[in-house]
Amino acid sequence: MPRHLLAAAAILALPGPTWAAPVAANGITLQSTTVNLPTGDLTFPGGKPADAINNNCLACHSAEMVLDQPKLTRAQWQGEVDKMRALYKAPVDTKDVPAIVDYLATNPGLHP
Repeated sequence: MPRHLLAAAAILALPGPTWAAPVAANGITLQSTTVNLPTGDLTFPGGKPADAINNNCLACHSAEMVLDQPKLTRAQWQGEVDKMRALYKAPVDTKDVPAIVDYLATNPGLHP
């Protein structure tokens, strides 16, 4: 989950006078929830070629989750990275995208 969504969820979960009324004027009931994100201390292998993916993708994904993905073509990985940036607002710098896609498409250790 993107960091900005986690921050928003945390703010919404805070008790306070603005949340004293559980039902909004439009009839929507707000409820707090807890989200448990996977943890892991594994980083993407490969040294310098893995820097971009380690610096950008580990904020939301565990390396284990990504490493377990099926083999995709370069175009498919490009689509996945583009989707993360556009739809989920992943804070991935445009200059890092080619290195991330290249790593995902060419790393032989990624696809068992």
